[in-house]
Amino acid sequence: MKKLVLPMSLVVALAACSPQSEAPKPAAPAAAPAPEAAKPADQPATPTPPAAAAQTFDARIDAALAGAWRSDANKARDAYRHPKETLAFFGVQPSQTIVEITPGGGWYTEVLAPLVKGQGKLVAAVADAATAAKEGTQKYLANGNAKFREKLAADAANYGEVEVREFSLTAPKLGEPGTADVVLTFRNVHNFMNWNNDKAMFQAAFDVLKPGGVLGVTDHRAASGADLEKIKDSGYLPQDYVVKLATDAGFKLDGSSEINANPKDTKDYEKGVWTLPPSYALGDKDREKYAAIGESDRMTLKFVKPAQ
Repeated sequence: MKKLVLPMSLVVALAACSPQSEAPKPAAPAAAPAPEAAKPADQPATPTPPAAAAQTFDARIDAALAGAWRSDANKARDAYRHPKETLAFFGVQPSQTIVEITPGGGWYTEVLAPLVKGQGKLVAAVADAATAAKEGTQKYLANGNAKFREKLAADAANYGEVEVREFSLTAPKLGEPGTADVVLTFRNVHNFMNWNNDKAMFQAAFDVLKPGGVLGVTDHRAASGADLEKIKDSGYLPQDYVVKLATDAGFKLDGSSEINANPKDTKDYEKGVWTLPPSYALGDKDREKYAAIGESDRMTLKFVKPAQ
């Protein structure tokens, strides 16, 4: 079969009429993406992002502070102790492992236990009464520890996850090294001094914390320039002395706050800090005067264990 040969002029004319010579047309719109695969009926199509840590803390701490398990008397002391602001300053979160040293009657335990319940862990570190040097201290600690355990046992719904851990006053150990996120102690450093183990207690706090962990301290603050030897039985402590105890143990001071300051506190009372509420060591004597002053002026210090 012969090939058809076209004249060159005809080829050029056909090319001019070809669609290739026309201006390019707009590109067709991209195809719509394929519909997302159906998700199980029990999950939303777009998962809700988790609440911010601050929002989680706020919700849980507010619920704990409003809890019916707290007495009206204990709630009234929030005005002096500022638990929400104090714990926020220390960076406490519900998912953390927290060690509370010598919780006493459990005022802060009432807040901390519900705060971390189901997410974190609260360890109440109590002194082994048998290791105290003085008989009076042994009885005081034994009685206090028994009442604290009874308190926890009576309300398993709120305190059932709290671990009570005893430590020796002569060689304190608060847990396995590097296992806690936060160690807290409220108005206890003056007790550590009376037990002659204040340095050892700060070292124990350092040891139990993970690198980067926090030690939070509040305590009765002495007047500026006060002589420690002259006031050590008053319950008040110089702030620089507490800072030195922590830094000597290896901590770095990360911040101080005036959250728990009280400028009305003159710090010169007959029975020391216990003259003020809630102790009212003088009974009814000048009770209205001391009630108007309120609880003591307190330092609030945040220390951090350096990251290794």
